[in-house]
Amino acid sequence: MAGENGGSDLLQVVMLLSAAVVAVPLFKRLGLGSVLGYLAAGLAIGPFGLAWFTDPHTILHTAELGVVMFLFLIGLEMRPSHLWGLRRAIFGLGSLQVVVCGALMTLVGMGFGFSWQVSLISAMGFVLTSTAIVMQLLGERGDVAAPRGQKIVAILLFEDLLIVPLLALVAFLAPASASDVAAGGGTNWGAIGLALGSVGVLVAAGLWLLNPMFQVLARSRAREVMTAAALLVVLGAALLMQLGGLSMAMGAFLAGVLLSESTFRHQLEADVEPFRGLLLGLFFLGVGMSLDLAVVASNWPLIVAGVLSLMGTKALCIYLVARLAKSSHADALDRAVLMAQGGEFAFVLFAAAMAAKVIDPVVNANMTAIVVLSMALTPLTVLLHKRFARADAVSMDGVEAVSEHTANVLIIGFGRVGQIASQGVLARGATLTIIDHDTQVIRDTAEYGFKVYYGDGSRPEVLHAAGAHEACAVLVCVDDKAAATRIAENARHVCPQAQVIIRAYDREHAVELAKAGADVYVRETFESAMVLGREAVLATGASADEADEVMARVRRRDAERFELEVAGGLFAGRALVLGNVAKRQHQIEASAAASNAS
Repeated sequence: MAGENGGSDLLQVVMLLSAAVVAVPLFKRLGLGSVLGYLAAGLAIGPFGLAWFTDPHTILHTAELGVVMFLFLIGLEMRPSHLWGLRRAIFGLGSLQVVVCGALMTLVGMGFGFSWQVSLISAMGFVLTSTAIVMQLLGERGDVAAPRGQKIVAILLFEDLLIVPLLALVAFLAPASASDVAAGGGTNWGAIGLALGSVGVLVAAGLWLLNPMFQVLARSRAREVMTAAALLVVLGAALLMQLGGLSMAMGAFLAGVLLSESTFRHQLEADVEPFRGLLLGLFFLGVGMSLDLAVVASNWPLIVAGVLSLMGTKALCIYLVARLAKSSHADALDRAVLMAQGGEFAFVLFAAAMAAKVIDPVVNANMTAIVVLSMALTPLTVLLHKRFARADAVSMDGVEAVSEHTANVLIIGFGRVGQIASQGVLARGATLTIIDHDTQVIRDTAEYGFKVYYGDGSRPEVLHAAGAHEACAVLVCVDDKAAATRIAENARHVCPQAQVIIRAYDREHAVELAKAGADVYVRETFESAMVLGREAVLATGASADEADEVMARVRRRDAERFELEVAGGLFAGRALVLGNVAKRQHQIEASAAASNAS
C-alpha cells in the first residue's frame, strides 16, 4: 500500500469506503449492478487509475474472506439431506461441464499457437468460475434457492473442489529432475492424507463441539461473544482447510452445512452477514485494482481475442451441457451468461504454474488480464441478457396452465396474502379460480388441497381465459407493484363488471392503482398499523368507543389527504371505499370483543 503509519492506513480505509459509497449507488442507479460498480471503483483508485493503492494483491488476499463468508451462509441454507439430493448436480453436471469446457478451451489455446501444457493450464484456470461474482448476481435477483440457482451453486462447489487436483496437475506438468519427481511423489501422498485429515477434524468438530459451545455462550447472554464465536467458526474452518491444502471457501461451506440443523443457525447468519457484504465488496474492489492496463495496452489484440474466444467457448459449452442435462433453453442460456467468466481461483493456479515454470510471466500476466476482464464483463453481459432475452420459460412439471374457467371470484397471486384473503370467500361458498406465475407456490399449495393454475395475471388474454369476464370480483394479491398496476389497467377492459380489489404496496402505489381504475386498494401495512394504533389508544386508558372514535378521525384525515393526491379528484369516491369498509370491519370486531368479554 501507499503508506506505513497508522494515519496512512486509516486514510486508505476511508479511500476504499469512499470509492465504494460513490460508485456502487451510481452504477445501481444506472441499472449496471453493484458488482460492476465495485470493479469500476477498484480500477479508478488502483495502480492503473489514480494510484491511491499500489498493491491490490494484499487487498485481494484479505478480501477473499468475503467469498469464504458467502459460502458459509450458503452452507447454512443447505441441510445435509438437501446437499445429498444435489450430489448428481455437483459431481455429474459439474464434472461434465468442467471436462467439456476444459477440452474445448485447450483447443482454443493451441489454436493461438501455445503448447498443449500452457493451453491446458490456461483453459483449466478459466474453467474455474468466479464464485464471488456469480453468487452475488444470484443473490441480487433472489435465485440462490431457486432450482436453477441450486444447480449453479452445485457446479461452483465442484469447481472449488477442483483446485486441489489442478494444483497436483501443475506439479505433474512441471519440468523437474527425477529426484524432484521422486520427492514429489511422497509429498503428494502426504498432502492427500493432510487434506482428508482436515476434513475429518472439521466434520468431528461440527458434529460434537460447535453446538455445545454455542449453548454455553448463549447462556452467558453476551451478544458480542456470540458474534466473535460465529467469526471464529467461519475463519477457523477456512484456516483448517487452507492448512490441509484445500479451498478456504470449501471449508466455510462445510462448516455451514454442519450447522444448518443447529438451533443457532439464524443467529449465526445474522452475525456473519454484515462482514460478508463488506468483505465481498472489498474483493471486487481488489479485482478491479488488479487489472493491469499496461499489459492490456501492450498486448491488446491477444487479450481481446482471448477474452472473446474463451468466454464464447465456455458459454457455448455450458449451454450445450445444460441442454444435454435437459435444462430448458432459458435456464441453459442464463447459466451460460452467468458462468462464462474466469474466477478468483485462476489467479492461484496461474501463480503456481508460473512458479513451477509451466507458464512464463508473460502468459501469466496476459491470462490474469483476460480473467479479470471476463469478470468485469460478466455484469454487463447479464444486464444485456436480461434486457434483450425473451421471458424465461418455467418448468411446468406438476403445474396446470390456466384455461377457460368460470368463477365468482378470481384470485391472482397465491402467496401469504392471497391464501389468507381467500379464506372468507371460501367460507362464503363462492366458486374460486386461483392463478399464480410461481410454479413452486403452485406445487406447495397443492399439498394442502388448493388447485392453483399457472398464468401471468398481468396479461389480458390470461385474465379472460381465467374467467375474469364472468367474475364478480378480481382479488389481486401479487407482490409486484408494476404487475398489480398492469392488472388494474387491463381489468377495466377485460372485466368491467367485476370489483377489482388490489393489494397496494404503499401510499404512492395506491394512488397509481386509483388512477388505473381499481375499485378497492388496500395498503399492505396500513390496516395492521391501524389495529396496532387502536390497541395503543386502549392502553392509554381510553374506552373502546373512544378508541374507535380516535381511529376514525385518523382514518378520515388519511382518506382526505389521499383524495387530494389522486389527480383531479376523479377517483375520490373510490379512495373512501377502503376507509368505510375497514371502519365497518372494526365496528364488528369491537362488538364481537365486547360480547366475548361479557
